[in-house]
Amino acid sequence: MMNKRRILVFGDSNSWGWMPRPDMEPTTRYDVATRWPGVLSAKLGDRFEIVEEALSGRTTDLDDPEIDLPADALRGATLNGARVLPALLASHLPLDLVIIMLGTNDLKKRFRRQPADVASALVGLARLVRECEGGVRTVYPSPQVLLIAPPPLGTTFYNPDEWAGAHEKSLAIGAALERAATGLNKLPAFDAGKVIAIDGIDGVHLTADAHRKLGEAVAEKVRTLLGPA
Repeated sequence: MMNKRRILVFGDSNSWGWMPRPDMEPTTRYDVATRWPGVLSAKLGDRFEIVEEALSGRTTDLDDPEIDLPADALRGATLNGARVLPALLASHLPLDLVIIMLGTNDLKKRFRRQPADVASALVGLARLVRECEGGVRTVYPSPQVLLIAPPPLGTTFYNPDEWAGAHEKSLAIGAALERAATGLNKLPAFDAGKVIAIDGIDGVHLTADAHRKLGEAVAEKVRTLLGPA
């Protein structure tokens, strides 16, 4: 029996499946068939296995002590993708591919990040993937990595001060990532902004239709990287 190709999706609320709301009231999650990693799984077929590791509020490599979370155990460094990624990689080996779509939360006003900073941080996460060979005393090689530039944000937010200037910056992340990923880094990258934009009512999250379009587009990219199972 042929082993399944294993793909880890590492992302934030738009990979977790956050349903957009016009306010900060608690939300619910799109079902697995609706959110884009689930669409990716359906398009790739049963010879692929998708492992979802997504967390709302996650940044590329920034601590965020200001985020309002209900449990103290979730505060701060837990939302820093770079701090948790090595352990998550080791826990899920063997993997054939790691897909990383982060950077939206980096655009919050308090972080003062530019598109080039987000792209550089994404490349840094890819470096962690390349360095995960062997995990914790195993023989497994490092998986391939695919970096996804998150789609452009909307223009209307329920908390506009937090996202001041973020829309304009989000428009430039795709090009910035393409520059950072090519050349010496030689990393495959995909600009989600070429197929979708943030279309949820809150200006930050995806509708079900955008999840479908993204999942279908990423499936085509994965086939070019891994080939048929």
